[in-house]
Amino acid sequence: MKQRDVLAHQVVDASGQARERLFERKVDADDFDARARAGVAHEAKVQQSERHLTFKEYGERWRLSREVGWALETRKRVESNLRCHLYPVFGDRLLRAIRLTTVLEWLTRRLGEGTPKSSLKLYVELLDAVLSAAVTDKLIPDNPCDGVKLAQVLRGLTHAPKWVPTEDEVLALLDVVPARYRAAVWLGAGQGCRFGEALGMEHSARCVDQERGKLHIIQQLRYAPQEYGGFYISEPKAGSAGTIDLDPVVGQILTEHVQQFPPVPVDLVDITTGDPVRRTVPLLFTTSRGNPFTDRTWSREWADWRDAAGWPKEHGTFHALRHFFATTLITNHAEPQEVQRLLRHKTLRITLETYVHWWPKRERPKGLVGAVLRAAGSRGVQDQS
Repeated sequence: MKQRDVLAHQVVDASGQARERLFERKVDADDFDARARAGVAHEAKVQQSERHLTFKEYGERWRLSREVGWALETRKRVESNLRCHLYPVFGDRLLRAIRLTTVLEWLTRRLGEGTPKSSLKLYVELLDAVLSAAVTDKLIPDNPCDGVKLAQVLRGLTHAPKWVPTEDEVLALLDVVPARYRAAVWLGAGQGCRFGEALGMEHSARCVDQERGKLHIIQQLRYAPQEYGGFYISEPKAGSAGTIDLDPVVGQILTEHVQQFPPVPVDLVDITTGDPVRRTVPLLFTTSRGNPFTDRTWSREWADWRDAAGWPKEHGTFHALRHFFATTLITNHAEPQEVQRLLRHKTLRITLETYVHWWPKRERPKGLVGAVLRAAGSRGVQDQS
């Protein structure tokens, strides 16, 4: 078989470097040369200024052009994840120079550093979204994230809690938390409230309906310096608003809390209905100066209480109280659907997958079906006789 001649043509690769493009037929090389000179070949379509566009430059254009359709929480999360987790690694790189190997090396390094797999999944999805948009904008020929098999990289990813406090460990925490904030811990451990839901709880039937014994978890306290003057009230995590039974013990704790620490009326913007409305919110929990808590302020206080109670630094968060609530229900034989309802999970699957190791294992009697059929057959024989 006659060996074909290989023709070379100079092109510019994704990193802006000159490379030779090889053709087996002269007609293909001439055709590409004509398209390149006309500016319609893929490598020639991108303007010179855009060839040197960095990931950060494009990432900011991507974010600002899309955030108009995002909820405030999404804006805050995306901006933070780009700034803290993607720009330090990819920010100064040319957009066209990011390769599959670049992404995999970053993934491997972050996993080795102990980055939670659930967080890393969010960062990869964000990187994928930005690079996918760059493909659509014809700034890069393909998305390097397309070659990342995330399910394989993050094999073993689970929602299961890494640590759940025992009854004694919850009591140890309650012993060291100042009386002013003890009821917030009860909302976490006794009602399964998340951190923002507890801090957003207000003294009114809107949230705590003592008369009917109901707890309406319909809002959370949020903080974003650039929006609404900083603090505002929003809906809980997507799909998790709901009304649950108010535990009598927690109800009594809240009554005593209000008597000892009267709610502080705070002027806040409420966006739970979609349209921002400014109203006075009688918050159950504020700082000693009567101000709402920022995430950072609460975290600083929590770290001291956690350490004093002997809780682990890595997983001893406020959310561990919610895990205690769920696992206590399960080990006391609450039905799965009831646990889902009280946790306000969107689906039963989430509840079952998260707490699969806590569901009691029941022994199935052997030969059960055969015994039932045999008994039925025996009854039939007796009836005929």
